[in-house]
Amino acid sequence: MITAFAETPLKVISLNANGIRSAARKGLFAWLDKQNADFLCLQETKAQPADIQHDGIFHPEGWHTYFNSAGKKGYAGVAVYARDKPDEVLTQLGATEFDAEGRYLELRYGAFSVVSLYLPSGSAGPERQASKDRFLEFFLPRLREWIGNGRQYAICGDWNIAHNNIDLKNWRGNRKNSGFLPHERAWLDRAFGELGWVDAYRHLHPAAEGEAYTWWSNRGQAWAKNVGWRIDYQVVTPGLRDRLRKAAVYKNERFSDHAPLTVDYAP
Repeated sequence: MITAFAETPLKVISLNANGIRSAARKGLFAWLDKQNADFLCLQETKAQPADIQHDGIFHPEGWHTYFNSAGKKGYAGVAVYARDKPDEVLTQLGATEFDAEGRYLELRYGAFSVVSLYLPSGSAGPERQASKDRFLEFFLPRLREWIGNGRQYAICGDWNIAHNNIDLKNWRGNRKNSGFLPHERAWLDRAFGELGWVDAYRHLHPAAEGEAYTWWSNRGQAWAKNVGWRIDYQVVTPGLRDRLRKAAVYKNERFSDHAPLTVDYAP
């Protein structure tokens, strides 16, 4: 199916699970079973292979499952659930600091790649912000390389950056907070503007605000009041822009403090 990618519609779901075992208990895989999706990309799985390898819940029938776990237990980690077996699976970006944290997983099908990506968060303090800044410096050349290598990419993940004012409710009060810092937003400006990557949701919904949010703090009544942030994106190469047909954030059930982002690609 994917080998004839140019002739095939695709449905891709991305979600920061905030713990794959927690998300499963909240009904993630029962919901997935009804979605007719081709890929599910998860971030922040917080699980080691031994935690889930013998449990059928995490390896449902009809899916090929791939995980890249952090060396630290209960931390970070990414996964991809794919209907078709890939030609190649990649787990290393080439930076020890980030590869040890399980932040990248790429499945290759011919000249098409689907990537689950989890950027560091800087909200825990200066040390974590410094790590996030190092990731941004390291990863921009990778984005430049990927967009010029002739492959088509769908990079699905928690980017931990709200790009513009419409991407979070309280933008005025967050201008000095990690996730909405000027240099982080400028980094996305370069990725989308200078390099030419396409923000799939924003391409289809250029003015959407509240319905676009994908994450809500557990403090106060952020979810109830929809005081959210849009920090989960599917970012694609320009060759996929014209195939983008539908993008939506699912909020009828809560599997995590993030919500699933689904993008449909036409043939």
